[in-house]
Amino acid sequence: MTGASVPTPVVLLGVGAAAPSRPPPPPAGAGAGGAGGGRGTVALCDADEDTLTLAFEAAGAALEAAGVDPGEVSGLWWGTTRPPFAEGPSQALLATALGLAPTATGLLAAGSPHAGMEALVAAWDALAAGHARVALVVASDALVPGLGTAGESTTGAGAAAFVLGPLDPAALDPNASGGNGAGAPARLVARATRVMAAVDRYRGDADAVTGDVYDGRLFREEVYVPLLSGTAADLGGPEGGRVAAPGQWSLSDPDGKLGAAVVRRLGGSLVSAAVQDALGDTGAAAALLGAVEALAATEVPSTVGMVGFGGGRATAVALEVTRPVPGATTVSAVAGRRVDYLAAVKARGQIEPMSEPIPMGVPPGSAAFVRGNVEMLAMEGARCRVCGTISTPPTIHPRCTGCGGADLKVVRLARTGRVQTFVVNQTMPPPFQAPLPLVVVDLDDGARIMVQGTSADAETLAIDDAVTLILRRYATERGVPVYGYKARRGAEVPVGGGR
Repeated sequence: MTGASVPTPVVLLGVGAAAPSRPPPPPAGAGAGGAGGGRGTVALCDADEDTLTLAFEAAGAALEAAGVDPGEVSGLWWGTTRPPFAEGPSQALLATALGLAPTATGLLAAGSPHAGMEALVAAWDALAAGHARVALVVASDALVPGLGTAGESTTGAGAAAFVLGPLDPAALDPNASGGNGAGAPARLVARATRVMAAVDRYRGDADAVTGDVYDGRLFREEVYVPLLSGTAADLGGPEGGRVAAPGQWSLSDPDGKLGAAVVRRLGGSLVSAAVQDALGDTGAAAALLGAVEALAATEVPSTVGMVGFGGGRATAVALEVTRPVPGATTVSAVAGRRVDYLAAVKARGQIEPMSEPIPMGVPPGSAAFVRGNVEMLAMEGARCRVCGTISTPPTIHPRCTGCGGADLKVVRLARTGRVQTFVVNQTMPPPFQAPLPLVVVDLDDGARIMVQGTSADAETLAIDDAVTLILRRYATERGVPVYGYKARRGAEVPVGGGR
């Protein structure tokens, strides 16, 4: 099947990217169990990171770059191969943590690495139809390959976010005033989709890991290369010439070797190669994340082609760039610290602790979580209208902790502050990992909270350090992920409230 269209263009206002830790590469030509692999390094989520926390960081960076307040966002379109809940409130948790309005629309696309492009196209349709004014598109992934498989040395993790808006006259003229600065920096102008009923990477309902393709050569020659090159060629339409041929391509590439074969057929350069070398295959995020790298270094004006693949489907999108896009950056600017292989497989949950994890005491579906989850994810406090004290959390403090008054207003807390004091735990039972700082933070709005810090900061954390609150996965209780905030050193871009 083929399909090509030139729908109403939409504008790209800002982008963001996020990546977790990176272990050193495996021995040349071998994965952990002796399987052949790709090249470069792969990014792996730490024990408190997952596809949702990566999406949170990338989305916050994109909103800040675009100059868009979360309350102005019409909806969240999120694509990820495997969301934290196989069936549950994944999208609602992310939207709440980002500070989007309860009325925000959108969707969650999942089931294959094609999900990132599905989210992008769905948001595009909503904008073109007038059903949304500002769309936040996030593609994130943290696939888990089997131990000893070829995918173990090529499968990574990362996230990319696009802030999109409807076409307006200012977007057509890079020198016009209005909109986001001097006209829109880029536009999504054409797209094409092809479907092939062939099994590529897959995971059964009862499987914890994603399997390799059955026959690598067959996959390359009869599925991946013809499907992606054909879909990308469709961007010009059956008659050709509908849009300028992209000179730069960002491709979803399962092993870091196949994309180059496609680009040789298409012409141009493979700009996603740098991301692939640093992070590995980022699944649903690959096509968008590679484009973020391109938009940071591209010579404008230019046309960038993004091609996402997975589940027997490929979608290509043409992006016309008139000037550098706010938030575009190189992958080296977002990649995290390096970890060793043992820490990597532990973080993926492929090594089980010998001792039982500490139970939380209350199940995540209990009344306490139903009533308190929103204020925890949205980082809310109660500000006293009389003395100005901010008490946290609001449900625990029906009266002001400063003056005892009951005239309180729920507010979103600042996401940045300074360390008032801290302690570092050097031994911790599962699911927590030592060293683990517990940090008392004086937020920039005057509130004081106590949260966990990150293990990466344990040796260097100091009183009066500037910190930023970042969303992390605290634990998994009865199969349900529980999220909260941690303090990370550095005065970074805040996400959500506290602007």
